[in-house]
Amino acid sequence: MNKEYKVGSIVVMKKQHPCGTNEWEITRTGADIKIKCLNCGRQILLSRIDFNKKLKKVITY
Repeated sequence: MNKEYKVGSIVVMKKQHPCGTNEWEITRTGADIKIKCLNCGRQILLSRIDFNKKLKKVITY
């Protein structure tokens, strides 16, 4: 799987967010990755290892 992403990339996660979508925008990268839900705007911070495990696919780079 291609795991190339950067700030502003839209990604699809394996599990759905409680608001009903599984599409997120990356807002910060580094040792941790911050993502923002595209439906409700909730932001979460994941370690890079956890993010890569939960990532399904990258929609836009």
